Amino acid sequence: MTAVPRIPLLIGGQLVQSNTTEWRDVVNPATQEVVAQVPFATPEELDMAVADSKRAFQQWRNTSQAARTRVMLNLQKLVRDNTKAIAKSISLEHGKTLPDAEGEVGRGLEVIEHACAMASLQLGEYAENAATGIDVYTLIQPLGVCAGITAFNFPVMLPCFMFPMAIAAGNSFILKPSEQDPSSSLMLAKLALEAGLPPGVLNVVHGGPDVANGLCDHPDIKAISFIGSTHVGTEIYRRASNAGKRCQAMMGAKNHCVILPDADREIALNQLVGAAFGAAGQRCMATSVAVLVGEARDWLPEFVERAKKLKVSVGTAPDADLGPLVSPRAKQRVVGLIGRGVEEGAELLLDGRELNVPGYEQGNFVGPTIFSGVKADMDIYREEIFGPVLCVVGVDTLEEAVEFINRNPNGNGVAVFTQDGGAARYFQNHIDVGQIGINIPIPVPVAWFSFTGSRASKLGDLGPNGKQAVHFWTQTKTVTARWIAHASGVNTTIAMK
Repeated sequence: MTAVPRIPLLIGGQLVQSNTTEWRDVVNPATQEVVAQVPFATPEELDMAVADSKRAFQQWRNTSQAARTRVMLNLQKLVRDNTKAIAKSISLEHGKTLPDAEGEVGRGLEVIEHACAMASLQLGEYAENAATGIDVYTLIQPLGVCAGITAFNFPVMLPCFMFPMAIAAGNSFILKPSEQDPSSSLMLAKLALEAGLPPGVLNVVHGGPDVANGLCDHPDIKAISFIGSTHVGTEIYRRASNAGKRCQAMMGAKNHCVILPDADREIALNQLVGAAFGAAGQRCMATSVAVLVGEARDWLPEFVERAKKLKVSVGTAPDADLGPLVSPRAKQRVVGLIGRGVEEGAELLLDGRELNVPGYEQGNFVGPTIFSGVKADMDIYREEIFGPVLCVVGVDTLEEAVEFINRNPNGNGVAVFTQDGGAARYFQNHIDVGQIGINIPIPVPVAWFSFTGSRASKLGDLGPNGKQAVHFWTQTKTVTARWIAHASGVNTTIAMK
């Protein structure tokens, strides 16, 4: 019998076996096979990681921008070269298909590549003779030890939303990946060391709520980034803010896709299938509500037929369109919400609960599920299901669609499909959601633009990526300087006004 590998911590550039007595199984969601065990780090190990990060920061902050850029350039090359291996690890522990996992690595690479431009992104401002003989300028400086806490659904992309920009700006960083699929996150950190990142600039600790709370409470940590569920994010933000830290918390969502009757039918329906059911719906930007306007409601039977053709299987299967949910608990919750939708009176057009994948009968599989006649007071609409479940709502006009969406408390992402530029412009001006897609169902912007979810989907003023990330991971110092000339034999008078 082969021993199950135990995942180490990463502290001071070394893989460290934890002394904890609390270990959790990392499980292949398609088979329930235990593929690894992850430690819940002790308070002493967390303190050791913070102390090491604090020590490393003192040297890293004074490392030249050119040297930091070279590390980022090396890292993007290494991640690109190891994409397939990283994707395989993601698929094994998370369950998503290999093409989806490789796509995740690609989105993470965008951020690393953008971090290569930090030397120009971190430029300050200079005003000569702001007053006579007085110059004013700004310094954009790192904060110190920073930390990130990530959810299970993107174990590579979410860490990339955090540490590349933070360390490129001169901070040191502690990553706490999800305990459900930590191996690919650790692979990413090890590649950063291979890229030339000095020991201690990026440390990795594993654990659950106690470790997350320890990061929020620790006096030597200056900023916390969190991406995950609303109930966890709210607590993270509260604790970090009470401890005097900067905090950004990107949280839950209920993303809508509006389809107008003038939309390109083929494109709209195909895009909606992928947005609703890709990654088994386990995306914070997944489309979970379709709002069909006017005659577009007649397209619903065709959409159901397209969804029926999706292949559900183990993530490594070459023909799989979606894999399993991450855990039996996740499946139980999704199945329970589908049942409540039926009880509440929504019409179940496609039921994915009784799905059997031959050879993987123990897997956490739920097939594409579609409800019509969904009302705003139903649990399947109010809650983030985080599974392959689409709620369909019908309205008569674009104005009704906008009003309906704006009543939802979340504001992560929204989309509209139309060939009418005026309708699209009306939509983008009147919708109260932070990220908008026009003929694009999942409007996650490229990495040099900021992730701008809003309302109940976000706590904190600044989001990941782009300019907002630069501001979040740095502080601005303003210097007002006057230099008195003391040249020998020269009569110098400086007049000030």
